[in-house]
Amino acid sequence: MTTTRPPARSPRAVAPAPPAPAHPQPPRAAVVAVRRLFAAETPEYFLLLGTTLFLVVFGLVMVLSSSSIESYVGSKDFFATATRQGLYALIGVPVMLIAARAPIMFWKRWARVAVLLGIALQLLVFTPLGFSYGLNRNWIHLGSFTAQPSELIKLAFVVWLAWMLTSRRGLVDDWRRALLTIGPLVGIAIGLVLFGADLGTAVILISIVLGALFFAGVRFRVIAAAVGVISLIAFVFVQISPSRTNRIDAWLGGCTDPGKAQTDCYQVTHGWQSLAHGGPFGVGLGNSSGKWSWVPEADNDFIFAIIGEELGLIGAILVLGLFIVLAICFVRIIRMSRDPFAKLATSAAMVWIIGQAIVNIAVVLGLLPVLGVPLPLVSAGGSALITTLAAIGVVLSFARHRPEPEAVPR
Repeated sequence: MTTTRPPARSPRAVAPAPPAPAHPQPPRAAVVAVRRLFAAETPEYFLLLGTTLFLVVFGLVMVLSSSSIESYVGSKDFFATATRQGLYALIGVPVMLIAARAPIMFWKRWARVAVLLGIALQLLVFTPLGFSYGLNRNWIHLGSFTAQPSELIKLAFVVWLAWMLTSRRGLVDDWRRALLTIGPLVGIAIGLVLFGADLGTAVILISIVLGALFFAGVRFRVIAAAVGVISLIAFVFVQISPSRTNRIDAWLGGCTDPGKAQTDCYQVTHGWQSLAHGGPFGVGLGNSSGKWSWVPEADNDFIFAIIGEELGLIGAILVLGLFIVLAICFVRIIRMSRDPFAKLATSAAMVWIIGQAIVNIAVVLGLLPVLGVPLPLVSAGGSALITTLAAIGVVLSFARHRPEPEAVPR
């Protein structure tokens, strides 16, 4: 009897390991961190963020174009001013994104500290750290950098006034109590700016205060009385300065006096010439003739004239449209916010940024006398750019999450 052996089992084949990728994949942790940084629930957040970043990039391009000649004359480097402005943008944009992540209690907790810090830094203007530019003493040296403390006061006013007027409701109905509570710090801050002869910044600070009072619900007759008193003080302040008196007289005369064309009306008339030279479509980016030392402060206070010359009427309307989009974003965030602090802080920031843009453009067009305020997010200036981006970051922190619907009473 024969027996057959079962066939020997072959060892189980092992699947070969997959080859290692030639290029390692980026860590998912970094992707998740970026997603969390930009995470938001409302379209207003992304519209405000996108418009702001577009204005910052547009401003860098226009600062490079408008400052190249003056930069070369001063430092033999066409890119000196634009490089410095780009460095400020690299600081300001992360500051805005970090501020957008802060909870609302953070701004309430540090509101008083912010305004006190702004006043303390403004006092440094009158120490050896401070220096003058033109007729204004409103800057300080910080190593190799310069800073304008009054820009920090604008940001501090946004959160501090919102905190005071919402946490102490009696201030809205009793103007005497409001004057005694918020009047001293407001008076000291604006007084220090006026003492440094910076009338333009003082006008914006006063606008922020009046705007906060208006949106908080203070009676209109009280605001009208405050405007009257402020106008009287401004008239006295202007009369004691011959240069400002001549400038305002030339503006009231429409800059038609030939004798003032090379003095008090020089900046305005050359700004008009640049705008007229641009026409509907402009002379092309980088081809401005006004930046060849014809328009003073071409990269700062009068950058809108260079925009109109190089990009024409279409470019000027584009800038106006972008600020209108910003205003619409602010209004939508005000309407959707439930917290009174968020509503009032956003309103104050809107008055600051949109109001300053209107003042700057009105000065270039000759509708207002020369005040010396930059175009927000576009003009050269590190302190102005960083603090403006920080203020927008505060507003973004309110718009990050969609508010819960209000409970309907039975």
